[in-house]
Amino acid sequence: MTSLPGTSPDPLNLEQELAGLAERCDACRHCGLGSSRTQVVVSRGNPKARLMVIGEGPGAQEDETGLPFVGRSGQLLDRMLESVGIDSNRDAYVCNIVKCRPPDNRKPTVLEMAACRPWLERQIALVDPGVILLAGATAVEGLLGIKGGMTKLRGQWRQGEGGSLEGRWLMPIFHPSYLLRNPSKERGAPKWLTWQDLQDVQRRLAQLESSL
Repeated sequence: MTSLPGTSPDPLNLEQELAGLAERCDACRHCGLGSSRTQVVVSRGNPKARLMVIGEGPGAQEDETGLPFVGRSGQLLDRMLESVGIDSNRDAYVCNIVKCRPPDNRKPTVLEMAACRPWLERQIALVDPGVILLAGATAVEGLLGIKGGMTKLRGQWRQGEGGSLEGRWLMPIFHPSYLLRNPSKERGAPKWLTWQDLQDVQRRLAQLESSL
């Protein structure tokens, strides 16, 4: 019998499964990115968390460290999550649509996202989050196949359908790099809206917790 997302017992071999996944990602050459990057960037955070955060792809600092969201954008994301009581390393599992840095930090191509999709699907299945936070338009396109401006997409809950997304709650938000370019915290500004979205995410997580 299958449990609700985010509520199933942790498999005894979760750590080994994720370690094996990381090794296979490191060896992957399904697209050209594997040959141009320094390190594969698979994840950071808690694989037992009920929240998964998915971004676009590694940048320069991520490529050097092998960890996602550790540059300026990641630091801003951490602070914003912390402002609503979410510790990104304790309460979330953080990853990206693609695991290797695109040259010059360009947007990953459709073929590159498709090549990396099986790894992401496996991560979702193993971590089994109840809530998935999609940071930026590329994350929305890469996971849901939806293109469009984030002004309309952000803050709108979507319930996953089919495959690894079945029954999970998904929330698109502005990418932190966009917020760095738009730092105003005034009411109605992107940063203010993102804070509202993250509060909504925290409420959803609390609801899931209370239903256990």
